[in-house]
Amino acid sequence: MSLHSRPRVGVLGAGQLALMLAEAGKKIGVEVLCAGNPHDCAAQVAPVITTNLHSSKPVAEFAKNVDIVTVESENIDAHVLEGLNLAPNTRAIGTAQDRLLEKRFFTHCGISVAPFAPVDSLEDLQIAIPEIGLPAILKTRRMGYDGKGQVRLRRAEDAAHAWEKVHQVPCILEGFVPFDSEVSLIAARNHTGDEVFYPLTENHHSHGILRVSSAPARPHLQPQAEGYMKLLLESLDYVGVLAVEFFVRDRQLIANEMAPRVHNSGHWTIEGSATSQFENHLRAILDMPLGSTVSKPTVMLNCIGTMPSLDETNPYPVIARHDYGKTFRPGRKVGHLTIPATEHSVTEHWKHRLRDE
Repeated sequence: MSLHSRPRVGVLGAGQLALMLAEAGKKIGVEVLCAGNPHDCAAQVAPVITTNLHSSKPVAEFAKNVDIVTVESENIDAHVLEGLNLAPNTRAIGTAQDRLLEKRFFTHCGISVAPFAPVDSLEDLQIAIPEIGLPAILKTRRMGYDGKGQVRLRRAEDAAHAWEKVHQVPCILEGFVPFDSEVSLIAARNHTGDEVFYPLTENHHSHGILRVSSAPARPHLQPQAEGYMKLLLESLDYVGVLAVEFFVRDRQLIANEMAPRVHNSGHWTIEGSATSQFENHLRAILDMPLGSTVSKPTVMLNCIGTMPSLDETNPYPVIARHDYGKTFRPGRKVGHLTIPATEHSVTEHWKHRLRDE
């Protein structure tokens, strides 16, 4: 039973994902509090309590204000989360925040991955190169997102330079996958084990940053993706929304990474699905009945660096505009636009308009 007049969820983080969780909470009578800084963008719609997310004590103090805690980033050290009433659990978050543990977990579940090897020194890297083959990608084990913490290796002679570029921190060397496309699957699971799945989403990246997501995609791969997802959810005793990114090669899925949270490639569900990923995450962690994931064809375009003005988007009433209220700067996700996939001319216009940001 809630300690408060209505369920209260605490989000560790107060960025755009927390903002959209808080917006979803208002629809279903769930109060969302965020831990972060007062200037973070979630403060537009929810209380933000100043909290050092790298220290156990202030996080534990924040948790006293809410019924259950969740995260908007997997990059909070798992030890800080110990002892909290938390969903997803620390095992899921700890696995997702370490690329080596994540790859080993996928393999343990029988899910295909690119060849990989742990790298803790330049010598390890030099040994791994002939084992994995080239081209390959050297990735930091922790704190990598939007293409950060990655260096592509094309020649063995570049090993020393690549090792310097990742600042000599623990890494994995991952074989390059010549993929046909990139897709993601988003699912939600509640405490009683009920599960729902969204349609596969096709994703297009530029410079490591997601630019365009389109759903539904690759329906012939939906059963394979859901089968893999069930293995992950049940093995982790997972509660909440989980996103898994895959490479598609020859009608097969190769797992790339997972995110134990709501995910950028699922933002289209706000307008495109009967129940958004944000609402279903709240429903799942509060053990409420999960909402329908019936969806219509939808395209999501990320706005990177700058947000189009209202004067630019107002002539297109089919566009759903999400401005995160962030300060504009190169490479930063500052908002997104959602467009029905049937509106081909509008979609192509805005793909072109946003391509060079």
